Amino acid sequence: MNDDQWPSVRLSVLTWLARESHKERFLEDLLPRLCEQLIADGIPIARSTLQLRTLHPQFAGARLLWRPGMVRAEVQLYEHEAMARPAFRNSPVRALFEGAEAIRQRLDLPTPAPSEYPVYAELRAEGMTDYLAMPMTFCDGSRHAVTWATRREGGFTRAEIRALSELLPMLAMAVEIRLNRRIARTILDTYVGRHAGERILAGEIRRGTGATVRAAIWQSDLKGFTELAERESRDTVIETLNQFFEATATPIEAEGGEILKFMGDGVLAIFPLEENAACTRALRAAIAARGRMRSLNAQRQHAGLRPLRFGIALHLGDVMYGNIGTATRLDFTVIGPAVNVAGRLQELAKELDREVLLSANFGALCSCAASHFEPLGKFPLRGVKDPIEVLALAEQP
Repeated sequence: MNDDQWPSVRLSVLTWLARESHKERFLEDLLPRLCEQLIADGIPIARSTLQLRTLHPQFAGARLLWRPGMVRAEVQLYEHEAMARPAFRNSPVRALFEGAEAIRQRLDLPTPAPSEYPVYAELRAEGMTDYLAMPMTFCDGSRHAVTWATRREGGFTRAEIRALSELLPMLAMAVEIRLNRRIARTILDTYVGRHAGERILAGEIRRGTGATVRAAIWQSDLKGFTELAERESRDTVIETLNQFFEATATPIEAEGGEILKFMGDGVLAIFPLEENAACTRALRAAIAARGRMRSLNAQRQHAGLRPLRFGIALHLGDVMYGNIGTATRLDFTVIGPAVNVAGRLQELAKELDREVLLSANFGALCSCAASHFEPLGKFPLRGVKDPIEVLALAEQP
């Protein structure tokens, strides 16, 4: 392909990006279709990656990798710590992130450069003859990267390199749109939960909107937190809370529950009854949380620290699940009498010095043997009209 032949090919790729790429909702699909389009237009792409920085509590970035024959790109997530490791620090991607312009390396030259990036040896082992790494700049000024490699003898032509460079602005826009939507979903999942996040992205953002659902309700907290906060340093308190939440809240998500909020040292979660065996899964989560807390306390005692005491309350009822708050600051949560009962059960767990309490109504829907529960009788609860029958989770269910 000579320079004079390129304009019609370039127009084809740009037209696809402008008019057709909207059909590919996800980056994993966009990259393969783009590479296939480039190949159809005569550029022999044999490998491509998108190197993206993101906003995520666990991951600093992601690499999407495509090779011929792949219907969807392979996604590899990088934890924040990975950015300090040699594999990233000694890479062309880091150089692009930090301001370098396009990097090209012919891989079919007889003698490799003595100071070249280690990734070049990997590409040679795959039979690549040429490599291009190009920066993509987003609207917020952040820099990301796209890489291209070929196996063709002689590598990329000058016209192909120029054409790939001219694709960058439109490609960056297409990638940024999809990445920002994924970041928005991640942030919502992180701060309000997966199900609530899906509802918010689907448009349920007006104050007062919501639905009544029947659900198993979980409330838990750390006993003696006020004393701990007064006794320990700020960093120690935060670390202790994170350990407590890791032990008690992780099983909720593992069993399909929805954590709605962390309230200081407490957790509010639901298991909608529209899903199978919701109460049984909530109880399994409570059993797992108790086991994890005992392991955590064994570690703390070995380190000379005081054990942590906690209480979990499980109840069942109808809740209003939706938006409440001011016109400009909303909370997607659950409210209703059943939530209040769960809160009072949590208070009762402190008074009775029990780790897991549940209402008899909740226990009746658990597909468990009666030996799981210890009947405690009926108790009046503050703000609740009639006493309710309370069960405790047996020590050895």
